[in-house]
Amino acid sequence: MDIKRIFIYALLISGLASCTVDDFADDYTDPSKLAETTIGKQFTGMIMSNRQSVLPSYWDYFVIKRITSNRYTQSVGWVNVENQYVPGSAAVNDKWNNYYGFMAQYRELQKVYNGLSDEKKADNRVFMIAAATYFYDHTQQMVDLHGDIPWSEAGMLSINGGDYSKSYASYDKATDIYTTMLDDLAGFATELSSLQINPATTVEFKTQDLINNGDVNMWRRYVNSLRLKMLTRVSGTSEFSGRAKSEIAAILSNSTQFPIVADNGSNIMWDIFSLGTVIGANDFRSGLEDWNGNIAGEAILNHMVNNDDPRLTYVFQPGLNANGEYLGLDPLMNPTDQNALVLTQTLSLYNFSTISRNQYFPGILITASEVHLMAAEFYLKEGQEAMAKMHYEEAIKQSIGFYVYLRDISNNAESAAPIEPTDDAINSYLSMDGISWDAASGMDEKLSLIADQKWLHFNVVQSNENWNELRRLGKVELDFWVDNSNQQSLPPLRWMYPGSEQTYNLENYSEVQSQDKLNNTVFWDMN
Repeated sequence: MDIKRIFIYALLISGLASCTVDDFADDYTDPSKLAETTIGKQFTGMIMSNRQSVLPSYWDYFVIKRITSNRYTQSVGWVNVENQYVPGSAAVNDKWNNYYGFMAQYRELQKVYNGLSDEKKADNRVFMIAAATYFYDHTQQMVDLHGDIPWSEAGMLSINGGDYSKSYASYDKATDIYTTMLDDLAGFATELSSLQINPATTVEFKTQDLINNGDVNMWRRYVNSLRLKMLTRVSGTSEFSGRAKSEIAAILSNSTQFPIVADNGSNIMWDIFSLGTVIGANDFRSGLEDWNGNIAGEAILNHMVNNDDPRLTYVFQPGLNANGEYLGLDPLMNPTDQNALVLTQTLSLYNFSTISRNQYFPGILITASEVHLMAAEFYLKEGQEAMAKMHYEEAIKQSIGFYVYLRDISNNAESAAPIEPTDDAINSYLSMDGISWDAASGMDEKLSLIADQKWLHFNVVQSNENWNELRRLGKVELDFWVDNSNQQSLPPLRWMYPGSEQTYNLENYSEVQSQDKLNNTVFWDMN
């Protein structure tokens, strides 16, 4: 496969070849140094400030996803405990603080840009479009966790001259945030198709861009694929259904004007080329594996085993004492029996070499498989069966190729060699009763096929997206142990706001306090 590979990280910024994470912090987070910065460097610093939410890290996987989205989708198996469905305060606080620290960096970039002459603004326009696209991607993720969030007035402390009294932000409606982002992204899609960039900016953009290495066409794919994701997410709502239908149709019908991520060669990823620069060598391993965090959930593993899924040996591996058999942890077992089973080391694990011990594992933003699944859903609902089937099957092929790619770039060989998928094996999988498009009857069953494939593709690799789509579609059938010790007896429908909002932003928080409940749905969740 012709998968994009990016920069040698040590050559990332001219003149900063030996920089470390601490160097980035020194250069980009101190507002007193803004006079010395450039738009390009500030752009890089903004992306770096959010690296732990993109690159696989201990913080993101162990502190946050281990006890939230990985459980809510049963991508993993775990030993049942009381209070297990309530997002931990550390997870909520850390995710919130990381996002708003990232937002502050974005505001600093805007501040620097707004201080430029009109000529300089035009020269640096590509940086601002890319920055907003990346910022909107992560803003959507926060809205999808919480609903309404402080946004349009947030992150303004430096812009307000350090005056805290002016900087407590009100909450924007989730629908308003989506509207603003969709409006801007639609404008970016048109603007990037004809944007003229001077040679000096082209060189700097290539140097400073950690995501797409200065490739404007890749940013166009990012913009349009992000639009597809956001439009699909809100397509079932009365506020956005008409817009979603018309804009998705326009995007999918004109690949010249609106290129998208259509194959694994155009996946939007933050790749790792040089080790030891932006993540620790064992960050992903400890984040996913500590406290038996990478045990296979019974439902997802059985789906793969029962359907001879070509991804099986890439995604999972048998337990140490399992004699080659695949076994997932039943979520309905009592905790004592679950613990005893874990100790036998017969339970299957997420594959070390493909995933958790793969030190070249990239930060995933958008992949071709998920884009094709969005297209399949759109065409299915439009009654275009042939197009829906084509995109559904292409999504599966791209997903298989994606996991083969992840294994190919790995520097770890602890796991057994996977079974390489042949064309015959892929075609056989596509014809299985639980997979075949033609064997499914009616829209509901076919939508369930799409939902299942999103669940399988995302698993623990895109945990939050997995939970978002599981909630939105409501088609993946999972049974959960009922926690009778707690009001939250089953997985929640959203995250609550962190306690810091009540402490430091009470006046504004009071406006949303009545809706701050785990079982209140985010506006696009129509199930």
